[in-house]
Amino acid sequence: MLERLRNLDPLIVLILCAVAIAIVFPARGQFADTFDVLTNIGIALLFFLYGARLSTREAINGIKHWKLHLTILAFTFAVYPLIGLALRPLTAFMPNDLYLGILYLTLVPSTVQSSVAFTSVAKGNVAGAIVSASASNLAGVILTPLLVMALMGAGDGIHIDSSVFLEISVLLLLPFALGQLTRRWVGRIAASKATKVVDRGSIAMVVYAAFSKGMVDGIWSQISVWQILFQILFSTVFVFFMLWLTKVISKKLGFSREDTIAIQFCGSKKSLATGLPMASVIFASGSTSLGLLILPLMIYHQVQLMICASVASRYARVE
Repeated sequence: MLERLRNLDPLIVLILCAVAIAIVFPARGQFADTFDVLTNIGIALLFFLYGARLSTREAINGIKHWKLHLTILAFTFAVYPLIGLALRPLTAFMPNDLYLGILYLTLVPSTVQSSVAFTSVAKGNVAGAIVSASASNLAGVILTPLLVMALMGAGDGIHIDSSVFLEISVLLLLPFALGQLTRRWVGRIAASKATKVVDRGSIAMVVYAAFSKGMVDGIWSQISVWQILFQILFSTVFVFFMLWLTKVISKKLGFSREDTIAIQFCGSKKSLATGLPMASVIFASGSTSLGLLILPLMIYHQVQLMICASVASRYARVE
């Protein structure tokens, strides 16, 4: 038992600890607001280190790799929604609101911070992952509400704040650009273990903040234990299936190992950080329970982090 505990990946341990702490001591009130600020600082620092670690040539190649970006966008906004529609028979086993939640999770953008962090841990194409994941979130500001209108019948009253563009630019792209500009002075620090510490720490912070919000909002009390277990099992199968599908198709399209890793981690994940604010706006005036709508996304988010942490660590050991 002790040997198995020693062999556990530190990132998985961090995530499990973050979940456990959130269950017992969820972030509330002023502490939650302060912790959100600290999480954003950690994410900004991470992207600054990414920018300082990458050569300018690698960054430019990441921007120019349009085939990689189109592939990831196709998985996020085409393959996922089609699967979501194909899962409609699940309404025979669950409330319709929960199925709509599953459908909604297939419509939101990919994660940015964790996608890039896992790509980095797995030694994939980090520059390409940064551009693709950021593009996914920017495109999602328009595509997600359009897909909701087309596939979920959300109706009128949809409004997405344009400040999302500014937030992504300030939190992710600006620190990355500053890292590029200061690479001459901080490149050595970024190439050390500092980046690994920051990326794993920031993932744990995101998990704690997200799980705390679910605890404080009482989402877990709106559904039975069996339905929660089903959502966990469903999410586990779904994540493994998408990791397999993205890998198989990437290889058939002739992508390199590094690009395939980026496609796997950017094309198989869904963003809770983007999906929750969008849901609160899109479904604000609807009759559907917002708590039930976002529950599948919350569970999927936690499951994908744990599974992808294990997969990324396996990639790192093979290299």
